[in-house]
Amino acid sequence: MSDTLKERRRLLIASSSAGAVAAAATAVPFVASLTPSERARAAGAPVEAEVGKLAPGEMMTVEWRGKPVWILRRTPEMIAGLEAHEARLADPASGEQQQPGYAANRHRSINPEYLVVIGICTHLGCSPSEKFASGAASGIGADWPGGFLCPCHGSIFDLAGRVFLSQPAPTNLEIPPHKWLSGSLVLIGEDDSTTA
Repeated sequence: MSDTLKERRRLLIASSSAGAVAAAATAVPFVASLTPSERARAAGAPVEAEVGKLAPGEMMTVEWRGKPVWILRRTPEMIAGLEAHEARLADPASGEQQQPGYAANRHRSINPEYLVVIGICTHLGCSPSEKFASGAASGIGADWPGGFLCPCHGSIFDLAGRVFLSQPAPTNLEIPPHKWLSGSLVLIGEDDSTTA
């Protein structure tokens, strides 16, 4: 084989090797960009919320899967008042599946003292505001028991997230899967039966 052919062969091998290295260097970041980011993975992960500092009647908001999750620590009066207005509710017994089985009760929670609910109206996805004061002080009406008001179209929900009759919202607010890790620590997005 002549020297010219040997040189061409070496040049071909060297340029092919350089091309393969360049292709690999380009492919690695491209393939890595197709995997979910840490932020995206965390967006679906369960979220812990420490509620020990919530005073009765106070609410906090945490984010889970890009949605606001409200945790309301209800007073004994709030809990007792849940039964008084059930005739005015569209689904007082939570027959529609907006909650796990363990929250299909009057207070729609595992622990009656704490409501854990997704703060998105079931009508068009607006976020209701808190209207915890009852009666005329609420600005809603003298017979208002306290709860939530969606400012977009006027849907009203009680302190268990149950929708009142004849409202634009068709169903109660959704209860996310959750479980209590201790008396003051709740895990949202996972329960003992499934991982959401």
